[in-house]
Amino acid sequence: MGLSETSGPRDTQVLLAMTETMELRRRDYQVERPLLNQRQLEELGRWGSATGTGQWRTWLQCSHARARALLLQHLPVLAWLPRYPVREWLLGDLLSGLSVAIMQLPQGLAYALLAGLPPVFGLYSSFYPVFIYFLFGTSRHISVGTFAVMSVMVGSVMESLAPDEAFLQFPNSTVDEATRDAARVQLASTLSVLVGLFQVGLGLVHFGFVVTYLSEPLVRGYTTAAAVQVFVSQLKYVFGLHLRSSSGPLSLIYTVVEVCWKLPQSVAGTVVTAVVAGLVLVLVKLLNDKLQRHLPLPFPGELLMLIGATGISYGVGLKHKFGVDVVGNIPAGLAPPVAPSSQLFAKLVGNAFTIAVVGFAIAISLGKIFALRHGYRVDSNQELVALGLSNLIGGFFQCFPVSCSMSRSLVQESTGGNTQVAGAISSLFILIIIVKLGELFQDLPKAVLAATIIVNLKGMLKQFTDVCALWKANRVDLLIWLVTFVATILLNLDLGLAVAVVFSLLLLVVRMQLPHYSVLGQVPDTDIYRDVAEYLEAKEVPGVKVFRSSATMCFANAELYSDALKQRCGVDVDHLISRKKKLLRKQELKLRRLQKKQLQKQTAASMRATTSINVNTSDGDIESNNVQGCKAKQASTENKLEDTAANGQEDAKAPDVSTLKALGLPQPDFHSLILDMGTLSFVDTVCLKSLKNIFRDFREIEVEVYMAACHTPVVAQLEAGQFFDASITKQHLFASVHDAVIFALQHSKSNQVSPVLVTKL
Repeated sequence: MGLSETSGPRDTQVLLAMTETMELRRRDYQVERPLLNQRQLEELGRWGSATGTGQWRTWLQCSHARARALLLQHLPVLAWLPRYPVREWLLGDLLSGLSVAIMQLPQGLAYALLAGLPPVFGLYSSFYPVFIYFLFGTSRHISVGTFAVMSVMVGSVMESLAPDEAFLQFPNSTVDEATRDAARVQLASTLSVLVGLFQVGLGLVHFGFVVTYLSEPLVRGYTTAAAVQVFVSQLKYVFGLHLRSSSGPLSLIYTVVEVCWKLPQSVAGTVVTAVVAGLVLVLVKLLNDKLQRHLPLPFPGELLMLIGATGISYGVGLKHKFGVDVVGNIPAGLAPPVAPSSQLFAKLVGNAFTIAVVGFAIAISLGKIFALRHGYRVDSNQELVALGLSNLIGGFFQCFPVSCSMSRSLVQESTGGNTQVAGAISSLFILIIIVKLGELFQDLPKAVLAATIIVNLKGMLKQFTDVCALWKANRVDLLIWLVTFVATILLNLDLGLAVAVVFSLLLLVVRMQLPHYSVLGQVPDTDIYRDVAEYLEAKEVPGVKVFRSSATMCFANAELYSDALKQRCGVDVDHLISRKKKLLRKQELKLRRLQKKQLQKQTAASMRATTSINVNTSDGDIESNNVQGCKAKQASTENKLEDTAANGQEDAKAPDVSTLKALGLPQPDFHSLILDMGTLSFVDTVCLKSLKNIFRDFREIEVEVYMAACHTPVVAQLEAGQFFDASITKQHLFASVHDAVIFALQHSKSNQVSPVLVTKL
């Protein structure tokens, strides 16, 4: 029997709804267990505090296995290279290494120029650190070497400590470039050694977590601002201008103003060279993106551009005929190691720490992205050591600080790279260029290198789209991004990073002080409690208030927690306690006055009784009367004490006059308060005092307080802080909110238990 076209979809929906309902019923579960407070839970689960000495014993063991484990941990190449699958991975690593080397060559020359150093030192920085990281690194895909952000930070230090104005020759006021370059090379190599020392030291003490204080919005805002700094710094090479050295706050603004002021002095040949080189590189990159699936290797546009520009410059004579600046002398061979200048340490230590943190943040963020994508683990502390050794050893060979490049890392991954064998191959290719082929690029125009740098900023400049994404996703992160960007643009790279980190931490403190406080209600027929303001079906349990904070309670927000608790409960606790104390003091004064009047009346009555004694003339009678008078006084005093004791017993039997009802004060509409402590991750002394004050204050207004859902480490900290005593025991702490609610209802004065709450779940 066929279904009609109109009824078909409707019947299908009904069947789907019935199927879904039956599936949900199958998922129902029932749990029967006794109500558990913390003491009962510890007895049932046989709780015992965990000992923390096991890890220390492992660290302090001295054995062959322990020594081998340490060696493999700090020299990872010994762990993976013997198991390297040559047939499966070697071809991919070889192609990947050649592709990265083809990019490394022009970027090394260009980023050295960006750092204010002769181009050959960019080649050195593309060889030594890469090979060192091959031995000590744990990431299989990142490409260590020169990077635009690091180079511009180094260039900022060079402009600050070795400006062109310090090397002017008189009387023609020209810059002594040889002396300036020698001074800057010494500064850069010393800076690299300091950066390496910081990174190795922090890695050895397992301080790799320091990079967690650099959030992703902060890092992306910082690198975007650094990209703007890089772009502005290359304008003088694009237009062929000679600018004054500027460093410190607002140096970027001064540079832009000076470039605009001197634009009429631009060299036409330099501008044409830069524009043509930039357009060719952009077209090649677009071609690579479109033909990526069909090409085994990316088209080496940058390398061909360098070769072609060098040939044209040499053949046409761009330097002599059109005034185009060229790279100049590139010495062949490797430079001997040089010890750093210890006299410069004091001047460079602040910048070295900043560069060390930024370089590690960039490297570890990229490393974790690739590790997550390919299913392996990156050790952040070992990465810090590996990057530090790359900079430390490279500094002795006149390298400047390096990190990993985003563009080269993507190429290394996309061209089939599987391990750092690709990095080793690229470093060997750079070594060949340094030894034999480097001097061939002496006629390379600097405008071509500037164009190469600007085109490679595409990825970082695209991060401006973060503003729109963060506006929709999280405006607090957007605020961090914007503050980081503006501070870095206006205050330069070092001060900008400091301002960004401080602002980010202050914002974290503010967010901890302003958590979301809520009163919880029970979702019908469940043991689940949710915010009554957010869930319409969640209803407050009659007589019970359940309060929760979305953040842990500590010294920074303990007072705010207490204030929010009293406000959400709908009772002015402090005012009620104050009125109660005033009324109790009045009652006490009234009672004292009444007792004083009674004592005065009893004393007067006893005095009247003694005056009625008969007076006798004989001495014996007088003595007898005196004795009787003393006995009468003693008897009257004893009677007074007995009456007072009797009155005290009667008062004890009378109803308590200190209750809110007896004092005529308004009573809270709940008898129990439950604090959901599931978000509490630790307790400090201020938190302990605040919790005790909450217990004391609410008990003053006849509300019993319970706590629920404390984690085991928090319970241990409560015990260590002597929180539990005769008035607050572990019987006031429950395994869940539902346990605390049921207990509160069962032990309330009315003893009326809600049928919904005791439903077995």
